[in-house]
Order: sequence, then C-alpha cells, then structure tokens
Amino acid sequence: MRIEPATTVKCIADYIGATKIIGDPNQIITGLNELHEVEAGDITFVDHPKYYQRVLNSAATVVIINNGDVECPEGKTLIVHDCPFDAFNKVILSYRRFVPATAMVSPKAEIGEGTIIEPGAFVAEHVKIGKNCIIHANVTINNWTVIGDNVIINSGSVLAADACYFQHRGPDRQVKFESCGRVVIEDDVEIGALCAIDIGVTSDTIIGRGTKMDNHVQVGHDAKIGKNCFLGAHCAIGGVSRVKDNVSIWSMSAVNKDLVIAEGTTILAYTAVDKDTEPGVTYFGMPGMEAKKKWREMACVRMLPDLISKLNK
Repeated sequence: MRIEPATTVKCIADYIGATKIIGDPNQIITGLNELHEVEAGDITFVDHPKYYQRVLNSAATVVIINNGDVECPEGKTLIVHDCPFDAFNKVILSYRRFVPATAMVSPKAEIGEGTIIEPGAFVAEHVKIGKNCIIHANVTINNWTVIGDNVIINSGSVLAADACYFQHRGPDRQVKFESCGRVVIEDDVEIGALCAIDIGVTSDTIIGRGTKMDNHVQVGHDAKIGKNCFLGAHCAIGGVSRVKDNVSIWSMSAVNKDLVIAEGTTILAYTAVDKDTEPGVTYFGMPGMEAKKKWREMACVRMLPDLISKLNK
C-alpha cells in the first residue's frame, strides 16, 4: 500500500508509542507492506527471531521490530516496539479505518459508461468500475475494488472481503491482521456465481485480463491470477500464490498458499497442489504430481492385492 502523503519514521514511532528508534528518525516512509511485497521506501514488521535476518535484509527501508539489540543494516531504520504486529495494525487503521456504507450503490463510486448494475447489488464508496460491465443482482463489491471494462460478475459473488489472516495469541485468542490492499479485476474477466475474491492484506489481489471463473471459486488474499486462466467450480487458490498466464485449474482443486503455478500448467479436478509447478505440465492427485506418473502409480497400487496374494501362496 502506498502512503499518501509520505510520512517519517518519527511520526510513525510517536503514533505507535515506540520505545526506541535505531537509525534516522527523519527517514521518509512512502508505503507499508508485508515481507513478500516490500520495496524501497516501505515500512514492514517482524516479531519472531526466526525471521529477523530475512526481514532486515529485505528491500524494506523501515522495520518495526521487538528487539532493540539487533544490528541495523546500513540505510535502514528500526522502530523498536513491544508488539510489532499490533503496531503495524495501528498504522494500517490510521489509513484504512472501516466506514459503514450508507447506500446500496455509493454515489461516490466511479461507474463507467454502459455498465449495468442490477437491483440488489452492493457497490461501496471506494470502487471503480469500467465500461460495459454487467454486475448481476446480489453481487457485493466492497471498498478498494478496481474493475476494468467488459467484466461480468454473476449473482452472489463477493469482492474484497477481509483476508482470513490472524495471529494466534494463546489457546483462546486470535488477533486479526487488518487489510489495506485492493482487489483488481482486469478487462474481459467473467466471475461465476457465489465466488469470493479476498482483498489484499497490504498489496493487490489480481484477476488477470480474460480469465474466466466458474461458480464457488475462492481466491485468497494477495493472490495474483494471470491472463486467460480458467478456474473451475469449487477450486481454491491460497493467499499470496501466483498463478501465471494460461493456467487451467479444474473443479474441486486446491492450490496451497505462497506457491507459483507456472504458465500453461493444467491442474486436473480433485488435485491438491502443495509445491511450485513446471510450465506446461498437467498435474493430478493429492498431493499433486505429473498426471501420467500419478496414473502409473495408481495402476501399480491396484495390482498390489493380487501380488500380495501370489506371494502368500
């Protein structure tokens, strides 16, 4: 997420009640992002020693951290806080605090020429919809959604619901990670009925140009779906995963979080992918593997009872 106008380390540190600044208090902050999206000028956070070095050596310019004794890399500034997760949430909410809607279609939403919005659809305030789109009845388009031209969204689908992202705090408490990203739907996309596309936590959840989605598809936060993909009914894409162009994911399949599905991959129905894929390869099974190899394996398994019977004799 870009911060407009830009702010300084000292402003953020004062606002969150930091205990210490290591580095330049006047360093400029132009954005806030999670580790997988950070770039120069961004502020991010880390609260576990396992990830200290990875975050400190990332592109982030400013890091909120719960250890004031670590060495600060050159060119970076550290803000020390007892609970970086809560501090980062507080910064997010200062820019994206929830404001309840007052109309089914906000008069502040930007809606392009020729676009049809059927009765019962909800369009929030910070929404942009392009030209010649069809938004069917009972679609929900929440804040911070950008939709291109010639897009069709079928009834019951929900765009930009909050990310399912929580930090466990013991056996009886979970703390929500506040979302401040967007959903971006590019031109010529068709979204089936009862689909859910979650908002990015700090960046964008993207559905690429020309992609088609069947009914009951789930796309997790910050996922990036490429151009001209096909997503079958009841498939699910985990948060932060990258699905490259011209990928087909058939019905009832699942892609785990943080994966890269290479260009031209085909994932057959009832497949669960838990590793990055190779370009142009067809996958099947749980866990997913190259389909022909999986079918040979299944054929061998079917032969096992007869082989065991012969060995027993």
